[in-house]
Amino acid sequence: MTQTTEITGKSWMLIAVLAFTWGGTFLVTELALTGITAFWLAAGRIVFAAVLMLVIWQAMGGRLFAQSPRPATWGAMVAIGAFSSAIPFMLLAWGQQYVTSGFAGVSMASVALTVLPLAHFLVPGERLTWRRAAGFLIGFSGVCVLIGGDAFESTGAGMETAGRAACIAAACCYGTSSVLMRRLPQVDPIGLSTALLLIASAIVLPAALIVEGPPPMPSTQTLLIIAFLGLVPTAAANFLRVTVVRTAGPVFMSLTNYQVPIWSVVMGIILLGEPAPPSLLLALVLILAGVGLSQYGALRRLFDPSVKSQTR
Repeated sequence: MTQTTEITGKSWMLIAVLAFTWGGTFLVTELALTGITAFWLAAGRIVFAAVLMLVIWQAMGGRLFAQSPRPATWGAMVAIGAFSSAIPFMLLAWGQQYVTSGFAGVSMASVALTVLPLAHFLVPGERLTWRRAAGFLIGFSGVCVLIGGDAFESTGAGMETAGRAACIAAACCYGTSSVLMRRLPQVDPIGLSTALLLIASAIVLPAALIVEGPPPMPSTQTLLIIAFLGLVPTAAANFLRVTVVRTAGPVFMSLTNYQVPIWSVVMGIILLGEPAPPSLLLALVLILAGVGLSQYGALRRLFDPSVKSQTR
């Protein structure tokens, strides 16, 4: 509970890798959805990632906690497993049927705004200061500028309001899981990643069966895509996310959500030949300014090791 938050050059590198990975996931997911239903896609990638991480974890000794945890800790882990992947994956899969992709992108960027007040009260050392709040608001405005009017356009779908609520709820799930994860006692990161994916599998499999019935028989191409999604943006990224949250804190981790839309747009330009939005440069400036302002103290310590005190 009293872990020290330490933001290093490695921390910055990890959130950059996570943003790049998750930014490209949207393109791959679109391909996968042509051959499998939404809930079974979520179940497939989570289960594949869980099995893969279980093999790795067992090969490394299968250790989880440094000492026997209290019963409340197991309850917290069940909640984290549900909120970190199972529930938000299902909410987004359902919600995106009724909302624009722009609104989904803005809702994911709001993860940072969800984390701020929760971390202020629940995580020692993560105080909500005017500089941090202003930085996150500037970064969020950059995401809104990047996505533009598409963020709040109406699809005309009868369930649009419910779909928007599902996307916002998914963002709240991500924020809550990060804060809860930070509060866990000393734990092996590989073991924690594995346990959370196993919990998520136990939730998403019956949910997919209830909602969509027996899984369809996907093509070889679809299976390969699911394997990729399970390996890279689920298993590997989940391990990196656990590492960042446990070392640098949930507020710092939430910076990833501002970078994801940028990478998504850039990959669309490079890989799909989509036109570059005129707002890209302004959005990039706003996002970087917001990150710089909210993490001023961490950046100062990174480039000036003589600075010892935390300036938030």
